[in-house]
Amino acid sequence: MSSHASVPTLVPRRPARLLTQNREMRAIGAWNWTLPAWAGRFPDGKTYNTCPSAGICRDVCYARHGTYTWPTVKAKHHANLRFILDDLPGWEEAMSAELGRRKFRGTWVRIHDSGDFLSDPYLLAWLRVIRAQPETNFYAYTKEVARFRALVEPDPPANFLWVYSFGGTQDAKLDIERDRVADVFPDEEAIAAAGWHSQEASDLLAVLGPRLVGIPANRIPHFLKRLGGRTFRSWQAEVDAERRAHGRQRDGPRLVPDDTQPRPSASTGPGQVPAVRRPGRAA
Repeated sequence: MSSHASVPTLVPRRPARLLTQNREMRAIGAWNWTLPAWAGRFPDGKTYNTCPSAGICRDVCYARHGTYTWPTVKAKHHANLRFILDDLPGWEEAMSAELGRRKFRGTWVRIHDSGDFLSDPYLLAWLRVIRAQPETNFYAYTKEVARFRALVEPDPPANFLWVYSFGGTQDAKLDIERDRVADVFPDEEAIAAAGWHSQEASDLLAVLGPRLVGIPANRIPHFLKRLGGRTFRSWQAEVDAERRAHGRQRDGPRLVPDDTQPRPSASTGPGQVPAVRRPGRAA
């Protein structure tokens, strides 16, 4: 026997199920795929960012509150993320195999009730999965506007619908006259007053209803206090204006347009559909 004993390779533990279903998703016949919200740290100390274009939404994100912070729930979401980061081809194969089961035919899958399309390779993997399952419908909220403009809008799968959600660093790229957009409002009355359309009755209205989607804020007191009666869109605009003003103070009258700022490349690795709503109901 060789004196050099082989060291077994440690294979990361993979989630047994990739898609889950909470009460609200079950009511509309939909399933969830979930990542951890925004930025965090794995138990081994490695850091991640699943929402590279998150703006003010990160400060009032429902997925950084309540059950999402429970150790067992957090561990499940960490396992999902590690799967795509450590073995994206393996994840793609596993997701395709799971979606190939008969029970997913004719149903809806919400991609990310927290987290977002954190890199180009990850989004492209999802597009391949979606195209391979034409009998299943997929939808998502996203703040990755530039990524979708480049990789999805030119040739979207027929069974994939999405809505751009305000509250991110790419809000300025959105056009409410053209894009399907979602904004978080203080309440239903504010949505109606603005002439937008609530998705409160069903999360699918975000992609199947009128193009201007209103989301009533969750009644979490400290989140409502931070929201301060604003919408995500108006709050983000305030923050962006303040940053531009600070830029003028530092650099004089010349400002560098936002569009000239480099977009994080796929090689940067991980980067929600964050909002202040209950799981399965928000952008």
